[in-house]
Amino acid sequence: MKFNPCQGGNNCTQDGTHCQGCGRSHEEIAATGQLVDTLLEFANKMEYENVDEFLMAVAQKAAGKHRMMQMNASSIGGISISS
Repeated sequence: MKFNPCQGGNNCTQDGTHCQGCGRSHEEIAATGQLVDTLLEFANKMEYENVDEFLMAVAQKAAGKHRMMQMNASSIGGISISS
């Protein structure tokens, strides 16, 4: 599944199981919002003055870990399989 961010505005819908604007489930949208809230609560607790830099560093770290997980999942018996 590919992540499709909300575009905001009049395209977002609350009825049904999925947003008509982005196509994501309302459950996914709520969970993503909770992740964002948790990151911002942490940044506020640490009293970071450079929240943008903190968020970019977290994003880069998460992307790097994701790449490592994908590499580990695609290796069989120590032999890497590229896609």
